[in-house]
Amino acid sequence: MALYKLLLPKMGESVSEATVTKWLKQPGDRIEEDDTLLEIATDKVDSEVPSPVKGILKEQLYTVDQTVQVGEVVAIIEIEGESEEPAVAPQETFASQDAPVKDNTNENIDLAIPGIDQLTVPGAEASNAHYDHAIRFYSPLVKNIARHEGLSQEELDSIAGTGADHRVTKEDILAYVANRSSSPQVKLSVSAEKTSLPVEPQKIQSTATVHTVVSGGDEIIEMDRMRKLIADHMVKSVQVSPHVCSFVEADVTNLVLWRNKVKDAYKKREGENITFTPLFIEAISKALKDFPLVNISIDGYNIIKKKNINIGMAAALPNGNLIVPVIKNADQLSLVGLSKSVNDLAQRSRANKLRPDDTQDGTFTFTNIGAFGNIMGTPIINQPQAAILAVGTITKKPAVIETEYGDMIGIRHMMYLSLSYDHRAIDGALGGTFLKRVADYLENWDSNRII
Repeated sequence: MALYKLLLPKMGESVSEATVTKWLKQPGDRIEEDDTLLEIATDKVDSEVPSPVKGILKEQLYTVDQTVQVGEVVAIIEIEGESEEPAVAPQETFASQDAPVKDNTNENIDLAIPGIDQLTVPGAEASNAHYDHAIRFYSPLVKNIARHEGLSQEELDSIAGTGADHRVTKEDILAYVANRSSSPQVKLSVSAEKTSLPVEPQKIQSTATVHTVVSGGDEIIEMDRMRKLIADHMVKSVQVSPHVCSFVEADVTNLVLWRNKVKDAYKKREGENITFTPLFIEAISKALKDFPLVNISIDGYNIIKKKNINIGMAAALPNGNLIVPVIKNADQLSLVGLSKSVNDLAQRSRANKLRPDDTQDGTFTFTNIGAFGNIMGTPIINQPQAAILAVGTITKKPAVIETEYGDMIGIRHMMYLSLSYDHRAIDGALGGTFLKRVADYLENWDSNRII
């Protein structure tokens, strides 16, 4: 018999490690090709690792809650043959699981407020350069955390690593940061040639610990891994960005009537529903092209104007958590392409089959709180982006209709839109004008449009 070394597969750009959350096969179990061996979690998504070969599981090299680097051996499988097989990992993670599928069918689609941390930060590659002369290897994730927490090279080198070859894992560096005697300081990267303003570091604390009184009948529920990430991400976003929110009310009667007219024929032709979400995303994409200074990130005193328009759509998961899959280059897709992308990401979100790349590189986030009957909301910015737009439920209201013969009262389909934005770079004039432009695109929908 031969031994096959199963490596942790590549999981997308900038994802260098994962945590084992569950073993589905135990040593001695017979494995068929494509059987799921274990479940893993990154700071983006949870996924499954299938076996590329048929055989018997001989050994698990990592236990639950241990962190594994991409490319390391996670299991030994006994297969037919006479020599040890080379350690070969699949080139793409979970591609076979996602292939048949090609954030809902609800009128407003099951979307929610986002909260998944995006640790890939604009300018992080350049900012991590001073860690390149370290005494050992550090993953991009560890370098990003060290940069955000203001760790020096000496501090990073002093952390005891529990990973392979004594590498520092995400858990190691987070534990070190939590145990430091003083809160880390944010170092603002400001070029002396560009500004002469004094820079005073601010102290940013992680999620505050509040001691509450617990009575005998209260139930204490520990947050799961994803909820902890959401909690930390939301607190840091509010601490980093001064939030401002603007509102507009839009008359979307033409859009609603158009969708009602085409939805049956569209479903018969395409085999899936067309929801309001792709219509909203198309309007947002057009407005971002009109106002590119909303499609930005902020790094210290630098504004990073994004070339691509990548729209994240906040989606609710069956377990109550939230995730933000991203539609890449949304402005380049047709309405049919947007609809298929929305449905695909929503279905794979619910099935827990998103790839790590599906949640990366977002430049702007959209959330549909109308799916829960809410008329408006003030969502928290999904860092490192600078703005997030929410739409409320569409309701029929009496409204004033202006005609060439005078004003009249009519029943119209009305909807509130809200925009939360980072006041460091986006002022009320820009934020408010951008939001009104989105509403204008929705209000002026072509009732005769052919899809």
